[in-house]
Amino acid sequence: MSPLVVDGKLKDKVKILLRLQPQPWHVASMQTHEAILAVARVAPDQLLEYIDALYKVNEDFYDIPASTLTSLQIHEKALEVGTPILGREKVAEAKELLLLKGTPNGGNAVTNELKYFIKLGRQNGVHVSPTVLWDGLVADEVSSSWGEAEWTKFFDARVAV
Repeated sequence: MSPLVVDGKLKDKVKILLRLQPQPWHVASMQTHEAILAVARVAPDQLLEYIDALYKVNEDFYDIPASTLTSLQIHEKALEVGTPILGREKVAEAKELLLLKGTPNGGNAVTNELKYFIKLGRQNGVHVSPTVLWDGLVADEVSSSWGEAEWTKFFDARVAV
């Protein structure tokens, strides 16, 4: 989808709002989403490239491989994926955002953003990944298995180019 919207024929016609929806039943989901939010703050122009890199190694964060890691180790591992893209300085800034606050249950600098996305997903009945909303309505036909052909057909039906 990204080549069509970011650089392609839909660049000035479609706006993508990425709404994260962590799946709490997966061991590393919350921490990888927190890493994404931290990168969004320190390097917003490189966010999609970072997400793509993280997705390429997503099996490293599946339940069994992540089962023996602490939250801090998952943050560290997820952010290290971004080093070639972001550079060490930006990764260090992102890590700083993920340090726990002074209170015992205060979360970190991106906790409130993560809560917002979770509340938004609950409000809109988001239960599966991906859930795509088009003009505010769930587009049930969208699938995680879609490639360029399916996205092109989806957009062609909705956008006059």
